[in-house]
Amino acid sequence: MTHGELTLGAVLARLELEREIDAQADAARGKIAELTALLDGFDKAAEEIRITRKTLLELPDPGPPAPPSAKLPDHPVAVFAAADAPMRARAVCEAMDVEITPNNVNKVRLKLKRLVERGILADIDQGLFTRPQP
Repeated sequence: MTHGELTLGAVLARLELEREIDAQADAARGKIAELTALLDGFDKAAEEIRITRKTLLELPDPGPPAPPSAKLPDHPVAVFAAADAPMRARAVCEAMDVEITPNNVNKVRLKLKRLVERGILADIDQGLFTRPQP
């Protein structure tokens, strides 16, 4: 046999080498598929972030926060503590931000009359209430 001729053993060895190369190529293709899927996931996440950023930038500016509303008095005595003049039951309802209905005005009037009986308020005229004068 000459140097240029291949023996059966040499041919089989080469074929075995090709099988190893095919196996390595298949493993590389598997890794490429895995990395491609991972890259697709990153691309999708990046696109979602871009969309979110764009959406947030398009939102209108909320402007400065609203100033806190003044705390309304929750009791008629607190209304009279801040008042500098006698008041009627309807004005007390307005100061307490109570809905102006006959029923609510009558309830406040009754409460004011009880406060007069206890000496906390004074009734200076029919339905006109104030703090007692020292």
